[in-house]
Amino acid sequence: MSHEMIAIFMFASMMLMLFTGQRVFGAIGAVAAIAALALWGTGGQDIPFSAAMKLMKWYPLLTLPMFIFMGYILSESKLADDLYRMFHVWMGPINGGLAIGTIGLMVLVSAMNGLSVAGMAIGATIALPELLRRGYDKRMVTGVIQAGSSLGILVPPSVVLVLYAMIARQPVGQLWLAGVVPGLLMAGMFVLYIGLRCYFQPNLGPALKDEARTMPRAEKLKLLQAGALPLAIFAAMMVPFVNGWTSLVESSAIGALTAFAAAVLKGRMTREVFENSTRQTLAISCMFMWIILAALGFGAVFDGLGAVRAIDNLFTEQLGLDPWMILILMQLSFLLMGTFLDDTAMLVIVAPLYVPLVKVLGFDLIWYGVLYTITTQIAYMTPPFGYNLFLMRAMAPPEVNLSDIYKSIIPFVGVMIACLALIMAFPQIALWLPQYVYGN
Repeated sequence: MSHEMIAIFMFASMMLMLFTGQRVFGAIGAVAAIAALALWGTGGQDIPFSAAMKLMKWYPLLTLPMFIFMGYILSESKLADDLYRMFHVWMGPINGGLAIGTIGLMVLVSAMNGLSVAGMAIGATIALPELLRRGYDKRMVTGVIQAGSSLGILVPPSVVLVLYAMIARQPVGQLWLAGVVPGLLMAGMFVLYIGLRCYFQPNLGPALKDEARTMPRAEKLKLLQAGALPLAIFAAMMVPFVNGWTSLVESSAIGALTAFAAAVLKGRMTREVFENSTRQTLAISCMFMWIILAALGFGAVFDGLGAVRAIDNLFTEQLGLDPWMILILMQLSFLLMGTFLDDTAMLVIVAPLYVPLVKVLGFDLIWYGVLYTITTQIAYMTPPFGYNLFLMRAMAPPEVNLSDIYKSIIPFVGVMIACLALIMAFPQIALWLPQYVYGN
């Protein structure tokens, strides 16, 4: 059997197992182990052992539980509620101001947590009811929350980029820095769209009534402390790392300890908050470690097969496609897979093929990591089966139906595609900051 046929058989077997409801790491790991034993006999058992040892020796992996713990501490202690109240007071007096404030909330939540699901949960439980109560159009606000939550895997400390770094063997710090400017660019494009849309159609996002604007300025200034706290935590974590004073792991520990201290000082570090945060951190960390282990084993089998070289030859020589056409086809495949898989599943399924292929085609793997995160989030929100669409439906009130959710996301997907096109056309948008920091 040719290398191409073996590769196709492995992918088909893996997809079949996923469709039967098997866990992602179980499906990928089982196919890798069975293929290794079938191809190389008992010697194939060294592949998963080697992957496990590689995982245990990867020092930056220690950042994963630290950042997840930091995010859950800040989320469980309700600091996000304070953030939204700050945006509510300061942004409410302008048309679309609360929706713009919600985007700001999502950016800060992303900097605290690094998971898009966390942003969706906070937005749907805190911002959505308030926006609807204030007379905002239901399609506008559901689109805002879904779009804002997409920033969770792009703005550092992105947990998904840690996973990508491990699989693609790229520095986590450079990937995080590469996500900063694109993340802020996308947030800015969302804000610009909301501002222009509500300026020309004020009924979509009316300004707050006069009685909501009468809060004394001293109290408004006091509310800014709510926004300053997560920014201070983020600065305490990232400034020493960017300046080279601490390693990435040390910075993650600073972030976790600072978040814990903030919750204690605010009087919100209860036993329940600590227990829930610890349990969730353990569960999420273990899930990611199993997925990475399975992906490394699967990638090792592909490397041994030489399947990547065979597929590159198929695309570039036999089909005559240029590298950019191949890259666009890869991005389109992410959009298709995003209708039924989450971001981590998509990455570990195609990473053994796509990441080496991107390198062979001559593209920068740091830049491609940013393209991957944006494309998967677009896929999350693309009808008819986008993951975020159904998550939003589960959290939204009864008056927001699935048709409203489908229609709400169309303009925001257009904004994200425009942002993706800009980053593809101008790679320095993503690469400038890591090159500047690590160049110095």
